[in-house]
Amino acid sequence: MKKLFAILLTALAVGFAGGAAAQDAPATVAPVVEEAVAAVEAAAEAVEAAVVDEVVVDKGDVAWLMTATLLVLFMALPGLALFYGGMVRAKNMLSVLMQVMVVFSLVTVLWMIYGYSLAFTESSAFIGSLDKIFLSGVSIDSLADTFSDNVKLPELVFVAFQATFAGITCALIVGSFAERMKFSAVLLFTVIWFTFCYLPIAHMVWGPGGYLLEDGALDFAGGTVVHINAGIAGLVGAYMVGKRIGFGRESMAPHSLTLTMVGASMLWVGWFGFNAGSNLEATSGAALAFINTLVATAAAVLSWSLGEAMFKGKPSMLGAASGAVAGLVAITPACGSVGPMGALILGLLSGFICLWGVNGLKRMLGADDSLDVFGVHGVGGILGAILTGVFTAPMFGGTGGEDFSIASQVWIQTWSVIVTIIWSGVVAFIGYKIADLFIGLRVPEEEEREGLDITAHGESAYHH
Repeated sequence: MKKLFAILLTALAVGFAGGAAAQDAPATVAPVVEEAVAAVEAAAEAVEAAVVDEVVVDKGDVAWLMTATLLVLFMALPGLALFYGGMVRAKNMLSVLMQVMVVFSLVTVLWMIYGYSLAFTESSAFIGSLDKIFLSGVSIDSLADTFSDNVKLPELVFVAFQATFAGITCALIVGSFAERMKFSAVLLFTVIWFTFCYLPIAHMVWGPGGYLLEDGALDFAGGTVVHINAGIAGLVGAYMVGKRIGFGRESMAPHSLTLTMVGASMLWVGWFGFNAGSNLEATSGAALAFINTLVATAAAVLSWSLGEAMFKGKPSMLGAASGAVAGLVAITPACGSVGPMGALILGLLSGFICLWGVNGLKRMLGADDSLDVFGVHGVGGILGAILTGVFTAPMFGGTGGEDFSIASQVWIQTWSVIVTIIWSGVVAFIGYKIADLFIGLRVPEEEEREGLDITAHGESAYHH
């Protein structure tokens, strides 16, 4: 509208100058017209600059981010809860649902009190400040940045969106020690790990002035922040809580692959909010993350199923569901910077490699990671984070610039993976130790044999 006004102003000025000049001597026409045109051009440039500098809050962006936030919530509740719940024995179904739901809720509350401030304010390279504790200064009028200089979001939407990321990351970890850890110990560990691990890693990767962000690490939607972070914490937990009673001797088959498939499908649907929502704007960048999330996951389902058919003789429903999650995990850090064919290759690789992660690697590590948090999220996250440095290259259809260097970016990606592994591993070890000291990590043997549904929560998932 402002541009149109400037053009009309120019036309009127030229017309006026021309009319005035017609009454004067011909020699005076040119200078008058030139002065008028120059003045209007200067005015038009000023209008253009004002348009560029004007802060824009687009209703479409706001609607998309609120929708994306709901989709991430849908990933956790009910998606992750059912995916995990179907994989445990019937006597522990409710305990897993309860852990996922309460951990997510606990972290959401902590996020509002101090988490958002420590993750997304500028202070040091490793952690933010407490300037926005209790959401101080966050109001209906305050704005958050997007990836475009003059495009903003209501800060309340950004706070809510990032809260769901923190919540599902902490909820992911419970799959590693499912069926044997005390509920109160789970909650105490969650508070410690969220505070001293999730928040610093989130700040380093996404926060203003963050160490890994400034280093040039690419993590569009949480390969390091969410998946490697949770995968390492889960692996440490599997070691420290110990193996389930009867592990390797008794059948611990999933009690409902139907629910696991439903949960995995919900994760796939919700993940579009996770990945495409991380673009923070309803633009072609979101469309790229969207299609990559679709194609990588489909490719991983096929490759995991093919791998099982080759090595085990039959493809399984559990494998297909696990393959879907593996593909989702691997594409997460790369979804905003690789092309669809790069996503396709990443998905194919993740299915095969995560299949090895939950079989061969798991045997090598000797840990009872109940629901393969490390084998899928840890291994898939590492794969995706490092290969982001490869497939972002323009030669593979990625969005990298002409001077993009695969070698240097792969090193930056690898270093971000190393930092995340060490940080998460150390904090998780300390967190479990503190929980063990004050509460005790593990339920008594008789309670574990009876099942945590009854012993921890006084109810049963199924009545026969």
